[in-house]
Amino acid sequence: MAHLGDVDQPGTHRLIPTAYATESVLETLSLPADVISDLTELDAATNERKIAERGRSPAITPGELLYGVPEAHIVNAAFTHPGPFGGRFNDSRRGAWYAGVKVETSIHEVAFHKRRFLEDGRISGRMSFDYADFLSDFSGHFHFLDDAERQQCLQPEPIPQCYGPSQALANALLYSGSSGIVYPSVRYGGGTCIACFRPALVFHPRRGGLYRITVASNEDKVQSGEVT
Repeated sequence: MAHLGDVDQPGTHRLIPTAYATESVLETLSLPADVISDLTELDAATNERKIAERGRSPAITPGELLYGVPEAHIVNAAFTHPGPFGGRFNDSRRGAWYAGVKVETSIHEVAFHKRRFLEDGRISGRMSFDYADFLSDFSGHFHFLDDAERQQCLQPEPIPQCYGPSQALANALLYSGSSGIVYPSVRYGGGTCIACFRPALVFHPRRGGLYRITVASNEDKVQSGEVT
């Protein structure tokens, strides 16, 4: 069974598309104030993060979320926008904060999913995507997988079916009070990832650099670089 271990890891990396790295896309629109107000009300009624912050989410309470600290909306969004199939260590009801200990790990994790996006869309040729790097620190007790759990929970394919065992384990740990899981990256050999279950444990979230990641659907090569 997954065992507890001490974690003291500053400066982990989570890459977020630059389009989602602002408080709201409404901030960028040049529209009259009354129109912005109406759109803001509509956004609040349909935005899962804002719904959760108002206490209307069955999966996460307002008391678990962050308020009044830099990048609180970025952290909260990770837990309130889980995606239709969830992720490796979260289901479709509640998200988690995923981060790589090194930025190269996060780049390869992101590149894998962007490559799948191109394959699913039958898009040929190389495409570039811009990401903002959000740094955060972790200190405390996290769970580590044993050998059998690594075999069951870190299967690379098929997605989302391969997430079944890992989501089941994550839910069991989440509701037993776990802080999260430290595990080997599936997409980058030698890399280490953290899946944090608790918004309050994402310490000192802050912005790092901007990265451009270039991939193609028919090749494994990844090009990346910091954007100045």
